[in-house]
Amino acid sequence: MPASKLDQLCVNTIRTLSIDGVEKANSGHPGMPMGMADVAYVLWTKFLKHNPKNPEWLDRDRFILSAGHGSMLIYSLLHLTGYNLSLEEIKNFRQMGSKTPGHPEYGMTPGIETTTGPLGQGFGTGIGMAMAEHFLAAKFNKEDQCIIDHYTYAIVSDGDLMEGISHESASMAGHMGLGKLIYLYDSNRISIEGSTDITFTEDVSKRFQAYKWHVIEIDGHDHDKIVAAIEEAQSVTDKPSLIVCKTHIGFGSPNKQDSESSHGSPLGEEEVRLTKQAYGWESEEQFYIPSEALDKFREAIEKGQKAEDEWNTVLESYEKDHSQEFQEFKTWMRRKISDKLTESLPVFKADKKGIASRAASGKVINAIKDVIPNLFGGSADLGGSTKTDIEGYGSFIEDSPTGRTVHFGVREHGMGAAVNGITLHGGLIPYGATFFVFTDYMRPAIRLAALMKIPSIFVLTHDSIGLGEDGPTHQPVEHLSSLRAMPNVTILRPGDANETSHAWKVALENENGPTLLVLTRQNLPTQERTSSNPADLVNKGAYIFSDSDSETPEAIIIGTGSELQYAIEAKETLIDKGVDVRVVSMPSWELFENQDTSYKESVLPKSVTNKVSIEAGATFGWERYVGPKGKSIGLDSFGESAPYEELYEHFGITTEAVVEAVLENK
Repeated sequence: MPASKLDQLCVNTIRTLSIDGVEKANSGHPGMPMGMADVAYVLWTKFLKHNPKNPEWLDRDRFILSAGHGSMLIYSLLHLTGYNLSLEEIKNFRQMGSKTPGHPEYGMTPGIETTTGPLGQGFGTGIGMAMAEHFLAAKFNKEDQCIIDHYTYAIVSDGDLMEGISHESASMAGHMGLGKLIYLYDSNRISIEGSTDITFTEDVSKRFQAYKWHVIEIDGHDHDKIVAAIEEAQSVTDKPSLIVCKTHIGFGSPNKQDSESSHGSPLGEEEVRLTKQAYGWESEEQFYIPSEALDKFREAIEKGQKAEDEWNTVLESYEKDHSQEFQEFKTWMRRKISDKLTESLPVFKADKKGIASRAASGKVINAIKDVIPNLFGGSADLGGSTKTDIEGYGSFIEDSPTGRTVHFGVREHGMGAAVNGITLHGGLIPYGATFFVFTDYMRPAIRLAALMKIPSIFVLTHDSIGLGEDGPTHQPVEHLSSLRAMPNVTILRPGDANETSHAWKVALENENGPTLLVLTRQNLPTQERTSSNPADLVNKGAYIFSDSDSETPEAIIIGTGSELQYAIEAKETLIDKGVDVRVVSMPSWELFENQDTSYKESVLPKSVTNKVSIEAGATFGWERYVGPKGKSIGLDSFGESAPYEELYEHFGITTEAVVEAVLENK
């Protein structure tokens, strides 16, 4: 059934705003907003639970524009429904400093739930949001007092579904039975190169049915069918839903509808005029918004405030009837870390045999699990290897939604995005674990976490040639260097068990970006600690582990992670040779760079030119710390398959190599 005259006016308002924004910028993607305007209008005005005057309302529905290239669609919706996004910002689309960048960015524009644009990432992030809703609803809701009760919606595109991450994430969501997840697929059958007939001919509906999704196919321009499809999807509570919306990209454009020419380029002045004429548009003015349409959209303000007020009433009664759980709910949603965290961290006795930092991390997780009761995470089918299972609280599976150990499966792409989604949703403190080498698979999610400045935690074990016989395919060599190059990522490579304890504390307290805990497979000696080298100095990034006898040492040896032990051993040998040496433990470049100049100079004085670093990875970048006369011991080739002790000898990452380097530079 055709839309009413007012509904059609509103839909065309979305379209013309999107067209005009792209045209003024002379850059952007008008076709998708034009094609999905009907679907978006129905969702946002008839179903989406949101309050434009409080975009952070905890029980709002989450909406993700995974097809982030069509960002003018969500910008138009946000302005029209009354969010703090002015028409001037719409006019400044893609311009420096505007709140309307080329792809939606979290933290910049009110109402944007996650940064999207890299196709498939929004799809995967939404899975994490739905996971969080599922857990928190099961944890806190009472039969007559539901304080967590919302949906996660996304508009996804052909490009999203072609990207590999969508396969992993869809499989995971179907397996988990995330019934409050509803994705609207813009099936317009056009990509940049033309018709998807040349690249993408699978049966998407059957694919998602195989993933255990509920699938509905509709005409994406028929409002009644859109309404019925969303209602049907909401009624299916044990499966996520995919609504396949058959649409026309560039809808209404006389010469560019159903063509790749409307995908990633402005329509052009003449085609804009013809398109608006086809819509029966009453004004040639750019960014014209009919008053009747604006009034209709702005009903969202009163409707949203009413919904939040009703929720607040339920929350007040919940506080009275379940005061302890209410306080816990508040603490969780604020991501407040317990004051008892530090005293709960395990302290490991000095021990030459020691313990692998991955095993120490596992002990930390299970020592703090009750102090941080919303700690929630798992691994990519590697729980036994990464030591990341939370013991005693069960697994997060369809029939046990309050289990705290997540089995992400062999899905690093999907896991990384899901961890970001859980973090963005709020209420849980998630982590995802895998072998360090497989950050190659979830690098896009790590990068987006860094861009969004969100505190996702990634536990990365088997961090070097120290994993041994698995060989170069599994031995990360360049990964530390490459990830250190990524802005706003904090990497910690602790040198023993006690540094690992405090690395976890840093990760939990870091609210400004993702933290990567890089951990060993092999045992590390647990070092002796005194008042001069307490492990909590990890939060400085680098600190004097063992100082020289004189105020200015003859040489400084810098060690990280599993190679700290070699730095310490080298000092003992060098003392016997009459060389006065300082040992610096440097678990985190990023934290060290955050310190003031005087602290950095006190640890690594410029006057000492004989500096040697040792790290079982690429030496790239170490010149900033050892200086032009220093030397870096590491690995600038791929590894080999052999027992790890042999590999360290073979590649010259040894105590003897450190001693020799110091003596050569003396």
